[in-house]
Formats: sequence, structure tokens, C-alpha cells
Amino acid sequence: MLVFLAMIAAQTPSPACRYDKATMMALDEHAFDQAMTGGWRTLAAAGCDAQAADLIAEWRAGHPANPRTAGLLQWHEGQLRANAGQTARAITLFEAARKPDEEDARFGWNLYVDGSIAFLRRDLAGLDTARAKLAALPLPTGYSPVGADGKPRAFGWPMNLNILDGFVACWNRSYKQAYGCAKPAAKTLPPAQ
Repeated sequence: MLVFLAMIAAQTPSPACRYDKATMMALDEHAFDQAMTGGWRTLAAAGCDAQAADLIAEWRAGHPANPRTAGLLQWHEGQLRANAGQTARAITLFEAARKPDEEDARFGWNLYVDGSIAFLRRDLAGLDTARAKLAALPLPTGYSPVGADGKPRAFGWPMNLNILDGFVACWNRSYKQAYGCAKPAAKTLPPAQ
């Protein structure tokens, strides 16, 4: 009887991990994925990484893929799976989040993917190689991100280098802990045109 009750308890999500499925599934992509206080992020903020990953998978299955942003949803699901210790599934999702070379050549997303996968595979040499290549990536000519107000915004370059640095600094920790070791990226304003 105690074993049966323990099995039921293990299958019942904690109150913090419960959510209104119909409401989540009705959200548009921006509200579901990019709102910092809504969508799957409410579950992740409560420490419900596996449930948030499952929700993203279900949301993706129920909505047509936007070719421009589909990889980002796969990436976020992969991060949550890595947080939850689901390494093999995380690696598969990270691989699927790669960008075509011609789209990524100047920005280093795929180098970030390489470094993240190397960390999950416990391949320090691979992580060091990806980190060094990303660190050497020059700022693309004309790159000048703007904020929602249309004004130039400060940014860190190369993007995501601070996260790979956190993986190196906290090599012997879990993905979730090592990701938290990343120091904020140094911000700079884009060069005047």
C-alpha cells in the first residue's frame, strides 16, 4: 500500500508545477516563449524544469512551426531538459536548434551550440575549442541592435561567450549550476555609423 501511495505521489505534480493547460496552449508564440513572466517560464521559475520542457514540447506539437524561431523553442526545451538531467534529449534538441551556416556565419550561434553540447557530453577539449572560436569571432560590420524603443542598445560580444565561460569555470557541476556560473556579459554600445 505504501509503495502504491508513493507511486501516486511521484506522478502528482507539486502545486508550484501545476498550470492551466488550455490557457498555455492558447498563447501565441511570443507570449508563450518570450514573455519573462508568462508561458513556460512561470514553471521554470518555480523549479519545474521537466514540466516546463514537456509543456514546450506539447505547445510545439500543437502549433505550426515558425521557421525563423522554431530553433529557439527547441533550444529552450533542451535547456530545461538539461536542467532536469535529461541529457540525451537535451543534446538532440540542441542539435536541432542549429542555424544554417549562411545565417550563422557572423554570429556564432552554432559555436555556442557546440560548446553547450560539449559540456553535456563532458568533453572539455570540445568546450575549450568552441569557446576559443567564439571568442575570436569579430563583431560583424554594421551590427547595431536596437531596443523596443528603436534606439541603439548595449550588447555583449561575442554573444553567449559568458555562458561558455561559466561552463568552463564550473566544469564539475550540473548544467543548471554551471549555466548559473555565467557572469553578466560586458555591455557595449554599437559603434557610431
